[in-house]
Amino acid sequence: MENNLILPALILVPFIAGFICWLVDKFDQHLPRWIALIGMLITFGLGIALWQSGTFSYEIGGKVPTWAAEFHLPWIQSLGISIHLAVDGLSLLMVLLTALLGVLAVGCSWGEIQKNVGFFHLNLLWSLGGVIGVFLAIDLFLFFFFWEMMLVPIYFLIALWGHSGSNGRSRVYAATKFFLYTQIAGLIMLIGILGLVVYGYMMTGMIGFDYNYLLAVANHLPPEVAYAFMLCFFIGFAVKLPVFPLHGWLPDAHAQAPTAGSVDLAGILIKTAAYGLLRFVIPFFPAASAQFADIAIILGLIGIFYGAFLAYQQTDMKRLLAYTSISHMGFILLAIYAGNILTFQGLMIMMLAHGLSSAALFIMSGQVYERLHTRDLRLMGGLRGQLQYLPFFLMFFVAALVGVPGLGNFIGEFLILMGSFKAYPTFTIIAAVSLVFAGLYGLILIHKALFGEPNPEQKQHYTSPLKDLSAREVSILMICAIGLLWLGLYPQTFLDMSHSSMQWLVNSYMPVQEVVETVQQAATQLEHVEMQ
Repeated sequence: MENNLILPALILVPFIAGFICWLVDKFDQHLPRWIALIGMLITFGLGIALWQSGTFSYEIGGKVPTWAAEFHLPWIQSLGISIHLAVDGLSLLMVLLTALLGVLAVGCSWGEIQKNVGFFHLNLLWSLGGVIGVFLAIDLFLFFFFWEMMLVPIYFLIALWGHSGSNGRSRVYAATKFFLYTQIAGLIMLIGILGLVVYGYMMTGMIGFDYNYLLAVANHLPPEVAYAFMLCFFIGFAVKLPVFPLHGWLPDAHAQAPTAGSVDLAGILIKTAAYGLLRFVIPFFPAASAQFADIAIILGLIGIFYGAFLAYQQTDMKRLLAYTSISHMGFILLAIYAGNILTFQGLMIMMLAHGLSSAALFIMSGQVYERLHTRDLRLMGGLRGQLQYLPFFLMFFVAALVGVPGLGNFIGEFLILMGSFKAYPTFTIIAAVSLVFAGLYGLILIHKALFGEPNPEQKQHYTSPLKDLSAREVSILMICAIGLLWLGLYPQTFLDMSHSSMQWLVNSYMPVQEVVETVQQAATQLEHVEMQ
């Protein structure tokens, strides 16, 4: 396959644009905003061009995935490291989501960031470039490079431009907590990567980090070694997803991050973890993953209820939204380890829909803060009677988040629950019950923010009448709303694009999963016979 230059361009454009933003800041503070916006629009346009030119529907076969486009350039040949980028339907949809939310992140920070504007946009765009690198890299050294690299600019986004948190927590505390959690998780994953490379060298006498090579190595590991390496990868991804009880960094990071940082975290960053589980854990360690499936699904169910319960108790709007992300990522874990085409396709829709709905709600949290100078729901009230557009959009995106039919989140949840019922009926019923709690925290958010009377204690801090949403703010929210309606009313566009790549993942996992389940059932029956 010929090298496709669009793939490196998708990564380079945000990095170059971010660097230019930093350089021109000394001349005019408005220039970095426009350069960042143009850079992300170019990135999104390149993704669309790749969608139009690539073939994402193909016959499934073979032990390695089929790529729609590739770029390969030798790098450190003595260690088997290369700049190897590739794209299929799964990764391209994630790249398009990243680029689109990057455009929205630049737009929503237009008036919020007033100091060090160039350096802010450098960090924002470099974090987005790192995320795109994660989605495209199929050399595991390059993948790990981007995985760790994107943490540094996000740290600066929170530490330098974040807000004061509740309970005396500072933005530096939140940034440091985020960095330590994810850095330690990354080191654990690095152990798994290096372990695969060492075993590959022992088997073949070659050192290599290429995806197809390490896939073959992983599928020939002793079962106990494969299980250990699988846990290393799982922990590395689980912290960033985040999975209960490894979620401690997320609420503080969201509460203190600037609006664009929250869009980056909720809409994009946590999707890299779900992508990693799909791209690496399931195909590399199918037998170990099937053995671990019950534990992973139980952790997901705990996360669903834990996140929903704590969201129900929050008074800070951004912390409430952060806990809803923990709850929704429990559904992602259920979808991955149920492991059939319905759950994988539902997972794809849910990642896209959650990215749009959560990003929109965090953007609206910033818009509310700009007008009321607080995110405390106890100090809100009566916004429905004072503003025209904001209440409508807030109700729309809360409805999307809790899974109202006609919007993308509903399609994702429906496919996941329908697909997982056959293999895990009890777990699926429990997960379905959690949707009631989602409705509760959604209603609480709407009721406290929009209805009732304005809080007299807070009303003295802002001018009346309140300023409604500007054309820029409405445009940003309209993009998210149109995306959610598209996902909810005609998801086939996205299902067709991801079907072949998801089917290959299912084929690499399902046969092994069925064998493991058969062995476990036989062992259980044998225990009953011995007891009798």
